Amino acid sequence: MANRRLLVKRLKAVRNIRKITRTMELIATSRFKKALDRATEAAEYTRKISEIVGDLGQANLKFSHPLLERRVEEKRSVLLVLTANRGLCGGYNASVLRQTVAHLRMLREKGVDVSLEVSGKRGIKFLNFQKIAMAQSYTHFEDKTSFADVEVLASRYVDDYVAGRIDRLDVAYTRFVSSSKQFAVVEPILPISSLAGMDKQPSSGLEYEFLPSAEQILAEIVPAAFRAKLFKCFLDSIVSEQIARMVAMKGATENADEMAGSLKQQYNRARQAGITSELAEIIGGAAALG
Repeated sequence: MANRRLLVKRLKAVRNIRKITRTMELIATSRFKKALDRATEAAEYTRKISEIVGDLGQANLKFSHPLLERRVEEKRSVLLVLTANRGLCGGYNASVLRQTVAHLRMLREKGVDVSLEVSGKRGIKFLNFQKIAMAQSYTHFEDKTSFADVEVLASRYVDDYVAGRIDRLDVAYTRFVSSSKQFAVVEPILPISSLAGMDKQPSSGLEYEFLPSAEQILAEIVPAAFRAKLFKCFLDSIVSEQIARMVAMKGATENADEMAGSLKQQYNRARQAGITSELAEIIGGAAALG
């Protein structure tokens, strides 16, 4: 009887956990759909502004922009790491952090002074545990991160790069390709190596007239392209996080179903054995009385 009671308690616990994981799966699915819409819209904007910058790069312009100028020697670098505030999302955070540690080691071996900035409680906790110093940490970037939130960071990076306080900016994040493909990368986004480099499509062959002037247009569009790219990194991370959590919770729910089925079978066998034992005792008692 004690064994059956234990099985009943375990079965109840597994079913309660199953309810939680199923609910989290549904929440992640809902958040994924909203995040995907935002990421898709941002991707179209980023692609279009990159096309414009690419066309400008093929217009034989005789001037440049500070964000396009690669330093002869890279001495000071910023590595921005995008992780999640919450767990239960499979290997999402671990993949980004592996890339982060490897890239950080590579830069420091080259003698680069790296300033590490981390978004997400999971990344902050891991790096603190590893005793890796961070210059900045952020926990306010959530599922509904706005362009205005990211623009604050982007503007600081632009000012620091133009002023020569930093020589490069890398972002470690999970790039979203499709619902079935996401992967962790460390991507350099400053300097923007060349105007044409932002758009891999061939030139349209158009001739441009600039109004008010090419310099003023370039001064506006290059920082805008950088801000759009940084914002897209955040949106890719958000979408990838929700996909990872959705997959992890789906797997946990399926495992709970399997475990509940196994426990149910064990309970039924234990119950059947108990009934058989009781019948044997009754028959034995009746035979003894007869």
